[in-house]
Amino acid sequence: MATSLSELKETEPTAPAAPHPVFTEVEQRCLIGTEQLKRYSDPDELPTDTRTAPDLDIGFGQQRALKALQTALDIKASGYHVFAAGENGLGKRTIISRLLTRIAADAQTPDDWVYIHNFTDPRTPLALRLPAGHADLLQQQVNHLWQQAKKRLSQRFRSDQYQSKIEAIKNNTHQKESQAYEVLNAEGKQYDLALTFRSFDNKAVFVHPSQLQTDNENNGNTDPLVNNADKKLEVEGNSETSANDAESNGAEYSNSDSEYETELNNFVQKNHMQKRFSQLTIALEQLEDEANDEIEALHRNIAQRALQPLFAPVYEQFNTHPLVVDYLKAVFADMVTHVERIVNGDDEEFVTAVLATTPSRYAVNVIVSHVPDSGAPVIFEDLPTHLNLLGHVEQITQLGTVTTDVSMIRAGALHRANGGYLLLEASHLLEHPYAWQGLKRALQSRKIKLSSLEQMLTLTGSLSLSPAPIDLDIKVILLGEADLYYELLELEPEFDAVFKVRADFHDDVVRTSEHELALVAKMADIIDYATLYPFDRHAQATLLEHLSLQAEEQDRLSLHSDLLIKLLHESNRHARLNDENVVTATHVTQAISDMDERSGYLRDLYWDELKNGQQLIQTQGSAVGQVNALTVVSYADSEFGMPARLTAVIQPNIGAGEILDIERDVDLGGSLHAKGMLIMTSYLRALFSQHHALNFSASLAFEQSYAHIDGDSATVSEGCALLSALANVPIDQSFAITGSMNQLGEVQAVGGINAKIAGFFDACREQELTGQQGVVIPMANVKQLMLRDDIIEAVKAGSFHIYGVHTLSEALTLMTGLPIDTMNKKGRYRKDTLFGKVLNRLMLWDENQNEEEDIDDKKSKKKDKKKRKAKRQKKDDKKRKDTDDSQKSESEAMDVMNDRKDVTNDEKSNNHHQNKRPLNSI
Repeated sequence: MATSLSELKETEPTAPAAPHPVFTEVEQRCLIGTEQLKRYSDPDELPTDTRTAPDLDIGFGQQRALKALQTALDIKASGYHVFAAGENGLGKRTIISRLLTRIAADAQTPDDWVYIHNFTDPRTPLALRLPAGHADLLQQQVNHLWQQAKKRLSQRFRSDQYQSKIEAIKNNTHQKESQAYEVLNAEGKQYDLALTFRSFDNKAVFVHPSQLQTDNENNGNTDPLVNNADKKLEVEGNSETSANDAESNGAEYSNSDSEYETELNNFVQKNHMQKRFSQLTIALEQLEDEANDEIEALHRNIAQRALQPLFAPVYEQFNTHPLVVDYLKAVFADMVTHVERIVNGDDEEFVTAVLATTPSRYAVNVIVSHVPDSGAPVIFEDLPTHLNLLGHVEQITQLGTVTTDVSMIRAGALHRANGGYLLLEASHLLEHPYAWQGLKRALQSRKIKLSSLEQMLTLTGSLSLSPAPIDLDIKVILLGEADLYYELLELEPEFDAVFKVRADFHDDVVRTSEHELALVAKMADIIDYATLYPFDRHAQATLLEHLSLQAEEQDRLSLHSDLLIKLLHESNRHARLNDENVVTATHVTQAISDMDERSGYLRDLYWDELKNGQQLIQTQGSAVGQVNALTVVSYADSEFGMPARLTAVIQPNIGAGEILDIERDVDLGGSLHAKGMLIMTSYLRALFSQHHALNFSASLAFEQSYAHIDGDSATVSEGCALLSALANVPIDQSFAITGSMNQLGEVQAVGGINAKIAGFFDACREQELTGQQGVVIPMANVKQLMLRDDIIEAVKAGSFHIYGVHTLSEALTLMTGLPIDTMNKKGRYRKDTLFGKVLNRLMLWDENQNEEEDIDDKKSKKKDKKKRKAKRQKKDDKKRKDTDDSQKSESEAMDVMNDRKDVTNDEKSNNHHQNKRPLNSI
């Protein structure tokens, strides 16, 4: 049987269509060569190992920051403190500390400061400034003085010479008292009165000799002054008591007039002598006071003679410091004044406290002390609380009583760094209440004033010390990120007045041979400090390449010290495990792989979903309105790239070019994502609105995306998906694309380009590499490529491709295989172009809309005609009905008339007959 030509054509295999010349030209122009995928470091230009590395330049890569820091250090005016701004991990503190240490080594050593007891006002301890090293010396001398003074005074006051002098003073006083008693007793005898002491209260009274004899007989005592010579007589100043005693003594006399007169005379005499005795008592008290004064003078004299030799050499030692000499003299005078309390040791103020060698009264509290010629201090305070910054006064509780003294004053970081430099983490400073306020107040007033934080917090007036303020001369350097600096500028009005200098630390540095050697020197410094194995030149090259990857730039190197230290330690671990003494590139690669694996838990979960088919990604074939977009997932320290399906759906003849961003409407899209969507929408409107009205609406969504999305790097992929759906042209799913876009259709650079490419390459390898797969990236990102070696090998083998585009049209050509925006002579897009197909569909939708409108119009006319016909028919029927009704009415009327006519005729006939009847019938 013969086969027809058409049947032969159907049975022959279909040959693949030849690519469009425009596609071929764009593909060749945009293809990225393997030499552009990564920049390698030449090991031959690096030291043999880190032991032969050059010396480290402290300011490497941070010249701008160090210049700002030097400016602040050179200016001594108030407020020229520094905020060092930069990301965490750059090594800001290490760089600044090393620089300040070098500067401080040649600077003048600041003075020492001590707090001492204020003998005039104990609540306000005094602050003494001393040359470097003299604070500890003064403390030692005063402690030694106390020990020697207490020992010497104890010896002097236990000596026989001291006891004999005290006995002499007592005997002299006793003799004077006895003489006074004898004189008074002799005077009483003139009035026949004798001085005696009552047995029941030992009170001195004058009595008649007869009564004295009775008393003496009863008491067995003949001399009232014999047993009472050493007793102190109480002052008898009440005359009524004496009179009562006189009356009681005269009760035995008779009541005769002569006896009455005798008794009255005796009463007057005794009253007179009792007054004399009162005067004697006052004199005896003065005599005792004089004795006590004499004893005190003796004590002071002994103390002065005992202490003077001890204090004299100390005076001489500090003769160039008048304030110290004045303090020592005050200590000397206080010891002399309170010598009895010192010797007795029964007063807490003169007893050595716990954990001390000297009573707090004589304690020299060293707040800060420096070694002479040691330079200025460089202090880093890792816990900058209010107390740790400005110091505080400790308190001790004993038996429920809270006490404190000058020895309990504690220094803060400002005291230790006074005259030098203080480094603080800004975030740590702001975490603690009142720390920033205290620091700001101290820097503005240039004085360190201790205040009770408890009083500030509790608003109470509890008793506490108020130490004298200390002069402050310091440079403070705050370390923090740039965002924190801007927040402080906005929220703290006085921040800029205190920290007038900002030192910016860079994240990376230009990658040159000189800078590579400088980074090797930095590696060698870290290795020496941590006592690690030396790194050979290949290991150094691998580290430098990884630092370029972290910087996301072929021509730059990351300066993050934390990352470098971590790599060095982990690489050293692999060398140690392999029993090797030199770290090689293999060890570094293993360390990088380990770090990547530790942070790849989320990435592995995603790949598991991809393997199981739960995550829908198509790396072969084609689809309309569907694009593989490249994204980066960031969570904590984990960051990796992965493809995500982006789809676009068109609703023709609905709306006027509105594009619904589903991610934004459900609050999963950020502001930058929304901005990219609006830019892409504006670009499409500018493309087609001048040629045809946009008679459609569309929606875009990232499929199987359940997390927040932000950034404008999906703008190009969104444009490709939308135009594919508009033109009904399939997109090659072998490609993935990323890129930002402006309103002119130009493709802009995006971040995370290496992670994005690696993510799609891994997805293609998981689903089998076909040799047609690849990624489309902005041409501006080519300089940032630092791809993995396995990706580069795949590109060399032709199983994976990387393209760089400048415009959206180039990206669409690669994705669809069609020319995009070529025009004919009339200035309209050609029909075989993508934009031409879009316009054809827009017009087709418009025509279909018009046809539908025409059909609707015809249907409407036909319907109207039917309505008119029905209405006319209804009207005719009504008219016919009315006519029938009218005719029927007329017929009925005729019948009625006929009936009436018949009736009339009958009546006429009857009348006629009636007229013919006789007249007499009534």
